[in-house]
Amino acid sequence: MTKPHVGIIGAGIGGLAAALAMQRAGLRVRIFEQAPQLAEVGAGISLSPTAAHALNDLGLHDTLEAKAYKPEDQCVRHWRDGRPLMWVNRGQALFDKYGERYYLIHRADLHDALARAVRANDPDAITVDARCVGITQDAASATLKLASGTTHTFDVLVGADGSRSMVRHHLFGALEPQYTGYIAWRGLVPMHLVPQEILQPPSGVFLGPGHLVNRYPVRNGELLNFVAFAERADWTEEGWSIRSTVKELLDEFEGWTSWVRRFMELVPPNQLFKWGLFDREPLSSWTRDRITLLGDAAHPVLPFLGHGAVLAIEDGLVLARALAASTRHDDALERYERARMERAAFVVLQSRQAGKTFHDPDTDSYKERSKGRSADEGLGLFSYNPVTQAV
Repeated sequence: MTKPHVGIIGAGIGGLAAALAMQRAGLRVRIFEQAPQLAEVGAGISLSPTAAHALNDLGLHDTLEAKAYKPEDQCVRHWRDGRPLMWVNRGQALFDKYGERYYLIHRADLHDALARAVRANDPDAITVDARCVGITQDAASATLKLASGTTHTFDVLVGADGSRSMVRHHLFGALEPQYTGYIAWRGLVPMHLVPQEILQPPSGVFLGPGHLVNRYPVRNGELLNFVAFAERADWTEEGWSIRSTVKELLDEFEGWTSWVRRFMELVPPNQLFKWGLFDREPLSSWTRDRITLLGDAAHPVLPFLGHGAVLAIEDGLVLARALAASTRHDDALERYERARMERAAFVVLQSRQAGKTFHDPDTDSYKERSKGRSADEGLGLFSYNPVTQAV
C-alpha cells in the first residue's frame, strides 16, 4: 500500500483536517461533500491545546493568530448575581504546561482555512454536490457510489459524515441517537452593541440550576458568540439550526443576571438558533476492513467540554500519520484505532459527566465540587498530543 489512495466522505472540519494531514504526508486523497457548495454553518468553537498542536502541524498557526480570540483568563460566574465562582487561566498557564493555549474561533473561519489549504495542494481534491448513497468493499479496494450514479474506488475509505453518518450505519447497522434531556441555543451578537461592563472578561461561563451559558468573542472581536443550555423533558424537532425567538430564550433564562440577559436581548433574530442534544454509546470499533470512521461519525460527543471539533481534528492528524507509517491498510487502521479509541471514549463519557456538574442545582458549591480546576484541565484532557502520540 505505497502511498494509498484515500477517499473521505464529508468535508466538515474533521474530513478537511484529515485530508490536509494526508496531503502533507504525501498521500493521495479525495473528499466528497453532499452540500452543493462548500460552506460551514454554525458559530464559535473552542480549540484546546491538543487541537492547536494539530493545527500548527498542519501549517495553520497563522490562521489561529489572525482569526481566533485568545483568552487569557476566563471567569465562571453565578447565574443570579454574576459574582465570580472561579477564575480559570486559558492562556499562559496552559502554554507553560502543555506548550499551547486555548483558542476561540468562528467555525466558518477554521473551515475556510482548511479548505483553502487542501485546494492549494490539489484544486480537484474536493467534490461538492456529491451525496454518497452506497459503499462496498472487497479484498482489494473500497468503493463509494454517488447519487449521480458514478462510483469511485480507493484503497481506504473514511466516513467523516457527521453524527447521523451513513457510513457508520452501513458498517454497524442502525444506532439511533438518544435524546439527553438538554436543549441549546446559539447566537451571535455584534460586539459594538454589547456594554463593556458585562464583558469582564470577554470569555465567560455562567452557571445556574439546570442551565449553563458560555460566551466569547469571535471574528477578531467583531461578534460575541454564545451558547445557552437548558433542560427539557422532550424534544422532537430535527436539526441544529432551528429558528428560535428571543422571547423564548429570555423566558427560559428569567431571573438571570443582566450580564447574561443583556446580550441575549441584543441577538439579531436571524442569528438565534436552537437544537436538542442527542447522544450515542461509544462503539467498540470504528473499522471494517478498508473502511473507517472519523469525528462525530465515530464518536458524537456532548458539547459540555467543547471537544467535538477538537476530537475530529485529532482523529484526522493521527489517521494520516498511521496511514503514512504503514505498508498495509489493516495495520494502518489498527494503529489509528489503538491511538484514538480510548482517548475519544474518555472524552465522550467525561463530557456527559461535565453536563451534570455544570447543571447541578447547588450552583454555590461549584468551586468545591470542581476542586478549583476547570472541568477539562482537571481531567488531564490536555496531556494528549496528536502530533507525538504513538501510532
